[in-house]
Amino acid sequence: MSRFVRTLALLPVLALGFAVPAAAEPSGTITWAAHVTLASRWLDPGETDAEITPFMVMYALHDALVKPMPAGINTPCLAESWSMSKDGRTWDFVLRKGVTFHNGDPVTAEDVKFSFDRYRGAAAPLFKERVREVQAVDPTRVRFHLKEPWPDFMTFYGTSASGAAWVVPRKYIEKVGEDGFRKAPVGAGPYKFVSFQPGIELVLEAFDGYWRKTPSVKRVVMRSVPDESTRAAALKRGEVDGAYFFNGPIAEDIRRTPGLTLTGIRTNGLLFLVFPEQWTAGSPWADVRVRRAASLAIDRQAINEAESLGFSGPTGGFVPRHQEFALAIPPDPYDPKRAKALLAEAGYPNGFEAGDFTPYPPYNGMGEAIANYLAAVGIKVRVRIMERAAFLSSWRDKKLKNVFVGATGAAGNASTRIEPYATSKGVNAYGTFPEIESLFQRQLQEMDRKKREEILHQVQRMLAERVMFAPIWENGFIRAYGPRVEESGLTLIPAFPYSGPLEDVRLKKQAAAR
Repeated sequence: MSRFVRTLALLPVLALGFAVPAAAEPSGTITWAAHVTLASRWLDPGETDAEITPFMVMYALHDALVKPMPAGINTPCLAESWSMSKDGRTWDFVLRKGVTFHNGDPVTAEDVKFSFDRYRGAAAPLFKERVREVQAVDPTRVRFHLKEPWPDFMTFYGTSASGAAWVVPRKYIEKVGEDGFRKAPVGAGPYKFVSFQPGIELVLEAFDGYWRKTPSVKRVVMRSVPDESTRAAALKRGEVDGAYFFNGPIAEDIRRTPGLTLTGIRTNGLLFLVFPEQWTAGSPWADVRVRRAASLAIDRQAINEAESLGFSGPTGGFVPRHQEFALAIPPDPYDPKRAKALLAEAGYPNGFEAGDFTPYPPYNGMGEAIANYLAAVGIKVRVRIMERAAFLSSWRDKKLKNVFVGATGAAGNASTRIEPYATSKGVNAYGTFPEIESLFQRQLQEMDRKKREEILHQVQRMLAERVMFAPIWENGFIRAYGPRVEESGLTLIPAFPYSGPLEDVRLKKQAAAR
């Protein structure tokens, strides 16, 4: 008998002789102040758009077959393993055994198929176009049949580029209906639903049956506090334990406050100017020189220092540098003299009235600064502030005009980043260039990684040369937490702006007892 086998044989004996300490019961409450209005649709993975904010809630309430975790961007969760066929057309997932939803129902392959078929978020058209069939082979195995090899399947399915891999309970939804599920959602995540006041507060409680581990904090409260100064005051007074999104002087004040910890993270987020009128003949924005002038007019680093304490990274690329297939493109320099010269060449020596300019909520301070820089070279805009949900809805419906600040924070790669915003089928795209569309479609079928990278680099260069967008920066998202928190979860998942995984969050012992 080998030493290894002998050791295994002794394990049952050792287990009888030595009791393993039981995990402590969850205790205490942690309260997070959110920077946006809490939306009802965030409780449902099926509604997930191409933005990162819903995952603030989803990492608590739900779970996915595969998702970004501290171990990596495609970490096994409800699926313990997966494989791809040699021809790239079939993907098999093996589910983790013994996993249940909050109501005790087992998580099965039928739930996975149901969740995928039910998904209607931003990536739904792509999945419908490229996935031929999803088959529940048996209760623990799911098979995806693709129409053609799709190199980005796992990038879309297994990251926050979509919510399609997040699993909801089929039997429960069929029993209570869609409205019933929205009012009392059941998930498979580390926290279960307690109550929700739309736009105000979400209360969750630890699920002691979570497969990965039982959370140490009993309750998580997510409270909507859209006003930045109010969030800061609540954090200072101890009314909340952590808060998202601080900028400028308020962030600096928090950094100097004893007992508070301020942290910034370079996320998947990118903020950029969108020129919807570039596709309208006769519009000033249809001239690439005008779009370039707008980009040259902006002092990105000055706004970065003032608004995000230097945590953000000014860029000229539409894809964050750390994402796969990204091409590092330096930002346009701050050159108001050149900007004015380009406007004059385009026939606007005295500038022009550009109408409404809408910042991406809640980055209103950044938007005001950009508007001032544009005005300084003659591009006169009127700043229009919108509520976040209304802004996103207007963008999807192509109702935002003139020029506005866009943003996206979903994970993925260069292909998944470009598709929603710069291709003919993009849900947030106002238009595209034929050459870009042709190259983009070519790379979707290219299984050779090096060749695919070359094509995507070419696409990114064309986006920059034609100023289809004017990238501002890779976002440095600033958060803070108070003295009761031992592990905030704010730096565990790479590029993730919110607290997670929430089952890893810990309060200090004295705080947890309260």
